[in-house]
Amino acid sequence: MDTNKKYTWHKIADSIAEIDFSASGLAMLQVPGKTICVARHNDQLFACTQKCPHAGGIMADGYIDALGNIVCPLHRYKFSLQNGRNTSGEGYYLKTYPVEIRENGVFVGLPENNLFGWLK
Repeated sequence: MDTNKKYTWHKIADSIAEIDFSASGLAMLQVPGKTICVARHNDQLFACTQKCPHAGGIMADGYIDALGNIVCPLHRYKFSLQNGRNTSGEGYYLKTYPVEIRENGVFVGLPENNLFGWLK
């Protein structure tokens, strides 16, 4: 997680068990003003934008490969769940969001939209 960024944290579930993951370990959830994809892989949670940056495929309709990459359902472009880097070589980046599991629920952090944040 980028420690220089400020995040607004949104509760997405009371517990991991409450998230309705598909057989492939992916779920699409709503947070205020945005739809995101949440992935479960090797007992870890990850979050990313809902659409592939290449052609807009819905990432929750894809799958997680054996290496832990999320794979777009349209053209099979692969992205790291940890940092969004395209691992199949096309040069795209998938926007990722930090996830925290706290005593009171599961939270995802969305970057604050601060027009003048670069002045700080």
